[in-house]
Amino acid sequence: MTVESTAARKPRRSAGTKSTAGKRTTARNAPGTDPELVQLLTPEGKRVKNAAYDKYVAGVTPEELRGLYRDMVLTRRFDAEATSLQRQGELGLWASLLGQEAAQIGSGRALRDDDYVFPTYREHGVAWCRGVDPTNLLGMFRGVNNGGWDPNGNNFHLYTIVIGSQTLHATGYAMGVAKDGADSAVIAYFGDGASSQGDVAESFTFSAVYNAPVVFFCQNNQWAISEPTEKQTRVPLYQRAQGFGFPGVRVDGNDVLACLAVTRWALERARNGEGPTLVEAYTYRMGAHTTSDDPTRYRGDEERLAWEAKDPILRLRRHLEASNHTDEGFFAELEAESEALGRRVREAVRAMPDPDHFAIFENVYADGHALVDEERAQFAAYQASFADEDGGK
Repeated sequence: MTVESTAARKPRRSAGTKSTAGKRTTARNAPGTDPELVQLLTPEGKRVKNAAYDKYVAGVTPEELRGLYRDMVLTRRFDAEATSLQRQGELGLWASLLGQEAAQIGSGRALRDDDYVFPTYREHGVAWCRGVDPTNLLGMFRGVNNGGWDPNGNNFHLYTIVIGSQTLHATGYAMGVAKDGADSAVIAYFGDGASSQGDVAESFTFSAVYNAPVVFFCQNNQWAISEPTEKQTRVPLYQRAQGFGFPGVRVDGNDVLACLAVTRWALERARNGEGPTLVEAYTYRMGAHTTSDDPTRYRGDEERLAWEAKDPILRLRRHLEASNHTDEGFFAELEAESEALGRRVREAVRAMPDPDHFAIFENVYADGHALVDEERAQFAAYQASFADEDGGK
């Protein structure tokens, strides 16, 4: 079966629509042109100095750089396989992270094991860093479970579909961490669209007032589905933190080294009792919002191509090659590992069993509930009626 790409279904549009997309492209600052953007690797892979953040990556070895590259490559391969699976009817929906690998891997590798993560539904790279098996991410999108992992096993919460609500969960958890006297930190991921939600504003208020050890990590990928960032805010997103009384910083979200450094700095503040931080990772969603979306309807090719030239994986590869930190053997081995991962994911998805129809009634209340018991019995009778109609078969 031929898999038709989103780009292949590009619809016709008027000259007026194309002109609007062009205006949106020129309205945005690209990484490297914003003086307030923290950047340690240029799109060409050149290492640049930063007096404030260099110390947070001073000890990164060539082996660790190769590890970051491996993380991004395998995460992208998994993401591509999941997209193909959805196109072939194996998943109901998929939210791709294409283009956001550096933001997720850089921040994810900054975390300690005892830190706690509250994701949205696109943090596949962070899940990878937390040791969550990639195949477990797909159960919910296949409709066989509500999340295939134990959140406490990896300190990685289940995916959150309700936009922005996980920031409240993260703030409450962080307040609890502070009351317990622990020195761990909490990180909440959300997108530029979620930054307009009331839940996020409320989280900012509570975390500031209670000095909660939480890092708000906003992946600004420029588009809240079809809404551009300029329709979400009149100032850069990181500046919103000022009004709540805590610092915000904008980092080049396509620079994995800068994302690692800035997140380490923000987590250090949290652990030292200095309260919350807002990190805006300025990046780009190179694919669709989800597999039900067609981005060619609302943005132009010029914008996409400009950001593809700043591909986070290509950026780090250029740096590794220019610094003589790797060779062709490394890339060949990684390519083989990548293909093996894709095959494993595909086989695992197709082998997933149908869910237990009665699992929905479990874990609703800690000690059980009479109404749940009644509903379970009603559902059992309903299910039994089908067997009766088939003559008990």
